[in-house]
Amino acid sequence: MKDELSTLFKALGHPIRRGILDILKQSAKTTGELNEYFPEVTRYSIMKHLSILEEENLIVVKREGKFRRNYLNAVPLQEMHNRWVGKYMEANANSLLKIRSLVENKGGEEEMKATNQEQSRVFRIEQEVRIEAPREQVFKALTEQAGDWWEFRVAPEGVPSEFTFDPVVGGQFVEKWRENEGAVWGNVYYVNAPEEIRMQGHLGMQGAVNSSYTYRLIEEDGATLLQLSHHASGIIQDDWEQAHTEGWTYLLGTLLKDYVEKKK
Repeated sequence: MKDELSTLFKALGHPIRRGILDILKQSAKTTGELNEYFPEVTRYSIMKHLSILEEENLIVVKREGKFRRNYLNAVPLQEMHNRWVGKYMEANANSLLKIRSLVENKGGEEEMKATNQEQSRVFRIEQEVRIEAPREQVFKALTEQAGDWWEFRVAPEGVPSEFTFDPVVGGQFVEKWRENEGAVWGNVYYVNAPEEIRMQGHLGMQGAVNSSYTYRLIEEDGATLLQLSHHASGIIQDDWEQAHTEGWTYLLGTLLKDYVEKKK
């Protein structure tokens, strides 16, 4: 049986591979762009390092025309952290990853004021996580049961809220509180259950932002490979990409994965 933790540590054991992950943490890169960061090694060597990282699911590779663009997949690192570090820390350590901490939220009553840090830009997040459960079960957890594990909230501090997710075309992923208050986290515009669902929603960002995210579920040896794609463009602050990358890693790689696998 493959010792996944040992092979993960081995993949992280080479300084060039760790350097590649540090670079990809800032933004996705093509193989050629990564090669420019390491002039002391050949392109073939960089390709071998990328192959090892991809095998351990530490990167996600997407073909864009004739180029292969490499994205950091932080989920395995989060899983390793949870197993070897998180259990020795205070229970609330993961609260640092909360998306709602990105901006001061006033329960939707105030729009975020523009700052000189804001500018028009784009970001794209690609992640994968393997969940040891059938695809139908994972799809149901992602949608109808999202309120059971989705930790982030935009309701005012101290005000309880509830989630509903209707996984049909035109359906919504909604957080509601009090009598007639709430927020739409996503509007569903494509469904092919249980294989794929696509949504549009700000996901903790405010202002002139166009954001869309997709869940794809692939059956794999009795388990499910969940692929996330999150694209955003508009007036985006400097730290939003990193914070959303960390937020998705925590949501899917920890909260959803634990929720589904413990229900088996």
